[in-house]
Amino acid sequence: MKRTILARRTAALVGVSALALAGCGDSGSDDASAPAASDAPSASSSAAPSSTATAGVEECEPETPPEATGDGVLTIGSLLPQTGNLAFLGPPEFAGVQLAVQEINENGGYNGQDVAYSEGDSGDTNTDIASTTVQRLLGQDVDAIVGAASSGVSFTVIDAITGAGVVQISPANTAPDFTCAEDSGLYFRTAPSDVLQGRVMGDLVVGDGYLDIGVMAIDDPYGTGLAANVQETIEAGGGSIAGGEPIIYNPQAPNYSAEVAQLAETDPEAIVLIGFDESLRVIPELISQGIGPSEVPLYLVDGNLANYSDDGLEPGALLGTKGTLPGAASTGDFRDRLLEVDPSLQDFSYAPESYDAVIMTALAAVAAGDDSGASIASQLPAVSREGTECSTYAECLELLQAGEDIDYQGVSGPVEFSDLGDPTEATIGIYSYVEDNSYENDSYVEGSVG
Repeated sequence: MKRTILARRTAALVGVSALALAGCGDSGSDDASAPAASDAPSASSSAAPSSTATAGVEECEPETPPEATGDGVLTIGSLLPQTGNLAFLGPPEFAGVQLAVQEINENGGYNGQDVAYSEGDSGDTNTDIASTTVQRLLGQDVDAIVGAASSGVSFTVIDAITGAGVVQISPANTAPDFTCAEDSGLYFRTAPSDVLQGRVMGDLVVGDGYLDIGVMAIDDPYGTGLAANVQETIEAGGGSIAGGEPIIYNPQAPNYSAEVAQLAETDPEAIVLIGFDESLRVIPELISQGIGPSEVPLYLVDGNLANYSDDGLEPGALLGTKGTLPGAASTGDFRDRLLEVDPSLQDFSYAPESYDAVIMTALAAVAAGDDSGASIASQLPAVSREGTECSTYAECLELLQAGEDIDYQGVSGPVEFSDLGDPTEATIGIYSYVEDNSYENDSYVEGSVG
């Protein structure tokens, strides 16, 4: 591995500290509450530091939803991965949606009636499953659709959903391009833009002392968008991208030997791998070409931060690998409630964001006094900020019925929507892999986007 001049490295580390990571303190979270994709307890999370970061976003004007009137029955559909390259995220997301619907209906529902729910598969961008599911859900007169998880999938259906006057609220879309997408004011997400995750990842790698960093990213809006934000932060911190630019790869390629060989030729000090489940084929190729995690530090992101303990990798293959995942620490109580819905859950990633998406949709309908997509969209920012804080549907419903404005505090964090439908405050977890190739929480970075 190449050695960087000490003076350059020291100057860059001072710069990255000033750039975004400041104000460390105790996160106060429980060991078992981290939103890890593994079922292993997070041994260090109770003492994990919480930092703060601020990221800028593109400026654009919010759109106004068209006027509409609902039918009095709040109907929610889900567009989440049962199949495809993000299928490992499906179970916790579906459980989060189902738990929220269940708790809403146990506490009076909407307009004195149970919320109706229809489940649907999103597949991935290699199939037309999402479009078929969306047409079925629109035929059922849904008012809001929770999903998709994949940014690429959402881009294929956003026009159909919002064009029909239906709210689309994703628990996991992070591509920056959604901020200014033409959506008639009907698109929202409870996960933060990768403007923030890119900042946190770039700071993490440079803060660990690496300045010549290789980046491999999947060729889709998520991969290229996140790679661009990682690159920007690395360069702002005094580092550089090995080879000059990220290596963008086709997730459907039969193998990744050429791309990994190209990366190996740049002799990187560390590697950031941005992808989905095809990462399980990229990582063995990194190992076989001598730039695996034991030789070159590896960093993963939310799309590929998963429990690999049963996926054929040698024990310890990922030891020390780090990764980032949007989401605050989940309480043990919330996990227990999810497990009542789906006892087989081992992965809790994006369950909090899915739950919050449904709760906030129902609260917005109550605040509007109408269940149409336009009415819900008009009130989603209002129920997320500048009112009396509340944290359950029952508590928030009581306040709304008493004529008070509310500020919903979600299980995924504060979830304060901008007028463009993005969270303006969010939390990114930082994780490290252990001997069995599962991962544990190290710390959380609390961030603002604006």
